[in-house]
Amino acid sequence: MNNQILGLHHVTAITSSAEKIYHFFTDILGLRLIKKTVNQDDIETYHLYFTDDLGSPGTDMTFFDFPGVPKGLKGTNTISRTSFRVKNDAALTYWVARFDEYQIEHGEISQRFGKKYLEFEDFDNQRYQLISDETNTGVPAGVPWKNANVPAESALIGLGPSFVTVENLDHMKLVLEQVLGFKHISTDGQFHLFEVGEGGNGASVIVEHRTDLPIAREGFGAVHHLAFRVENRESLEYWIKRLSQLEFPNSGYVQRYYFESEYFRAAPGILFELATDGPGFLEDETYETAGEILALPPFLEPKRQEIEAYVRPFDTSKTNQQRS
Repeated sequence: MNNQILGLHHVTAITSSAEKIYHFFTDILGLRLIKKTVNQDDIETYHLYFTDDLGSPGTDMTFFDFPGVPKGLKGTNTISRTSFRVKNDAALTYWVARFDEYQIEHGEISQRFGKKYLEFEDFDNQRYQLISDETNTGVPAGVPWKNANVPAESALIGLGPSFVTVENLDHMKLVLEQVLGFKHISTDGQFHLFEVGEGGNGASVIVEHRTDLPIAREGFGAVHHLAFRVENRESLEYWIKRLSQLEFPNSGYVQRYYFESEYFRAAPGILFELATDGPGFLEDETYETAGEILALPPFLEPKRQEIEAYVRPFDTSKTNQQRS
């Protein structure tokens, strides 16, 4: 049995608008809405899953749209930026032009840890970057969404390094190395690169050490949690036992239907999750129509009428048609 953490599984963030984030991720970034469901712990809130063409683990960014939540405050003690992989350096040049066309706030193409990247933000000032796989090895990338309006050679093909900004670097280093099995690879100023498993862009965390910032506050425009991949239920049970023995505040086993997981508080403001690779997002939908209707796990299906009365309906029926 392989109990090693395999890489990044998904990032979950908070948005001010399910409709606007759907447009941003499908029409501008060219990712696929593979699942439109609700927060299983808060049925008044959408939970949208954007992935590669197949819904592969490690390609997935998800969003909650909690009603009435305030805007998040940037600062320290938070998961501060989400990366997406692109095939090569040339793809970053394509994205500079595309962001200019759509008037998306972005920086310049830069380099860190030997890889080129491009930072950008969405309408909530959620922070992202694209990172080039030009010199990358390690965890394989995903598959471009075949119905995207982005050329396959420039497509987003999976999650890249997640950024964690903290006051206490020593504590986060201990959690990553001594608890989760990451290796410290390199340091660039206040940025510290850690990798796990096969390594590379799909298995990296970049810790930013900042003591000069206010404490971040959760809200829209902020990341809620970061999830790491584990192979299966048996491996997950190993981690549940390990984290409990180490006395980390944790959720214990959680059945999410599309995967199984455990959440734990790694540091102040930092919520991590361990999630299994399967069963996957096509358990209750077909490849052709996934993301078009409100999908509910079996335990919520009896509440469908109640849930549909809570959430604002919006049309995703063209998810699998060619985007204009």
